Amino acid sequence: MIKYPRLNDNYTIGITAPSSGIPENCHHFMDEIKERFKDVNLLIGDTVMTQYKAKSSHMNKRAKELNEFLQREDIDIVIPPWGGELAIEVIDKIDYANIQPKWIMGYSDTSLILLAITLNTGIATAHGTNIVDLRGKYSDKTTNAWENVLKLQKNEEIVQYSSDMFQKSWVHHVPTDYIFNFTELTKWKSLSGNNVKIEGRLLGGCIDVISHIVGTPYGDVDRFRNEYIREEPVLWYLENCELSPVTCRRMLLQMKYAGWFNNVSGIIFGRTQVDEVVDGYTMLDVYKDIADELDVPILYDVDCGHQPPQITFINGAYGIVDFENGKGKVTQKFI
Repeated sequence: MIKYPRLNDNYTIGITAPSSGIPENCHHFMDEIKERFKDVNLLIGDTVMTQYKAKSSHMNKRAKELNEFLQREDIDIVIPPWGGELAIEVIDKIDYANIQPKWIMGYSDTSLILLAITLNTGIATAHGTNIVDLRGKYSDKTTNAWENVLKLQKNEEIVQYSSDMFQKSWVHHVPTDYIFNFTELTKWKSLSGNNVKIEGRLLGGCIDVISHIVGTPYGDVDRFRNEYIREEPVLWYLENCELSPVTCRRMLLQMKYAGWFNNVSGIIFGRTQVDEVVDGYTMLDVYKDIADELDVPILYDVDCGHQPPQITFINGAYGIVDFENGKGKVTQKFI
């Protein structure tokens, strides 16, 4: 049975950096975060404002602070500033047995921590925006849904819809009141017809990083199925940050060979900035190949990942994804 944390009113956010911290030239981001959350209690860890050699600090310090924040009763939700590169260094140092059921939210490198926690504890985790991306004066309706999702009670459900527009690339020197620069029309796509419905237990994250726990004790999907979801089908949501099409193909095959796609009901792929072509092989070919092999519905260009905004997906929740004419609806049930 999945354990769902609940975000109550008057919550406290713990900000820690288990991957990358905020470098000095971006320290003003924290001032903006404090202003944006001036009515919310913030506890800011020692790892947040430092960055050296692709990490916020030594892995032991990052792991110690993450464990502390996950166990403290005065912290209701943990949100890292953003992702990074080396969250994998702390995966074997997380004290899974003593995590207090609370939300932890993020994406990119953080998604590795989220998936490991859910697989090893049955505690639901939230794949959604980072705290740095919430510092704007305003928030679009897709991003802004995170709070309502995390305040959901057990046995309730919530619906989110595909966005109207998305950001194709980051333009940090041209900030907006929404942080993001929405320039492109959102259009979900399907390899499985124009009217698609997929349902199952949601699991997922950034392929670039979650693929590295395949075959390890921290990525035992079969054990998770047996202990927490009673062999229900899994609906995977996945996104590719920077893998070439052939590398992404290899990662997906490794997941398949390890049994991650056993009893899969479908896969939804987030938008990707990768437009590389390798000897004629593209990301669309990656999607087509996995669709042919698994013989399940495949959607792509959904609101998930490094081209915001993104829907808040809950690892462990029962998800129902409806697609029609380029638009999508995601229903999540805390059952």
